[in-house]
Amino acid sequence: MNAPIAQPVARSLKSVEDLHFAGLIASEDAPSLAAIGDHYAVAVTPAMAALIDPTDVNDPIARQFIPDAAELTRLPEERDDPIGDGAHSPVAGIVHRYPDRVLLKAVHVCPVYCRFCFRREMVGPQGLGTLTLSEMDAAFTYIAGHPEIWEVILTGGDPLVLSPRRLRAITERLAAIEHIKIVRFHTRVPVVEPARVDASLIEALKASGKAVYVALHANHPREFTEDARRACARLVDAGIVMVSQSVLLKGVNDDVETLAALMRSFVENRIKPYYLHHPDLAPGTSHLRLSIEEGQALVGALRGRVSGLCQPTYILDIPGGHGKTVVTATTIESQGGGCYTVTDFRGQEHTYPPVAK
Repeated sequence: MNAPIAQPVARSLKSVEDLHFAGLIASEDAPSLAAIGDHYAVAVTPAMAALIDPTDVNDPIARQFIPDAAELTRLPEERDDPIGDGAHSPVAGIVHRYPDRVLLKAVHVCPVYCRFCFRREMVGPQGLGTLTLSEMDAAFTYIAGHPEIWEVILTGGDPLVLSPRRLRAITERLAAIEHIKIVRFHTRVPVVEPARVDASLIEALKASGKAVYVALHANHPREFTEDARRACARLVDAGIVMVSQSVLLKGVNDDVETLAALMRSFVENRIKPYYLHHPDLAPGTSHLRLSIEEGQALVGALRGRVSGLCQPTYILDIPGGHGKTVVTATTIESQGGGCYTVTDFRGQEHTYPPVAK
């Protein structure tokens, strides 16, 4: 029995049951998928639900947001904290992996939950939650006490789920720290919940008086609806620089035509392609991961096919908290059998995938 034709939804779908009633999950699949919903957060906004074709078993939007039974398979090399946030967290909410920048994870909820999320063990209603006032004070004390920090990157979770009032409170505190010059927001909101991007939110993002960047996460050109394009235009027209983040995903954007269309969509919306991430070793995500060779071939095929403006940097976050490396012949060397030696930004070598513990 197939799922019924999906109906327009007026609110976010936040459970497997919601997805079933909306026609996005077949009746016979709902019981097995309930176990996934019990462990990993589920949310699909109306904007994303409207893009899903429930009659297409390979729909690339559904593949990003609708639970899949394959998530119950966990490989030995997969990790709860695949990029090692915890190893570089001196106080709650701060990750200080690189000398001149920190992550500020003020909130651990999102408007949508990606099935490939590398922080899936930390985010959602049962995740790490929002920082308390005392934890926020400690985070800002840490930032103020480290003059080498030049950039603060608000991530999480999605920082743009916070109200403009709460965002302004954060950016105004950053305004008082002289050595902070750049404030960056990592978000999916302009594409998954574009109505949030209004004048009050934009004013809150700019309240620090610093140079403000928004890194937009999108993985398929269909995500650029007319509403999403207008939301991005509001940000750029307000003087906010936008860059892109995408994850290379099997069954979503793992062909050169789709990848090229995605990068062109960014550029058409005045968003500079920035990072194309190799999928992280998050638990239950192996069905969405390509091999590094496949990723290298896809990125190589973009050369000459699309404008230089459309070329992202293909990166791997080295498991264990060792930072990002560009997936090129100089930083990653095949040892055969799907194993590699990867060199981090300090010049240290690591095995990828890491040996299972």
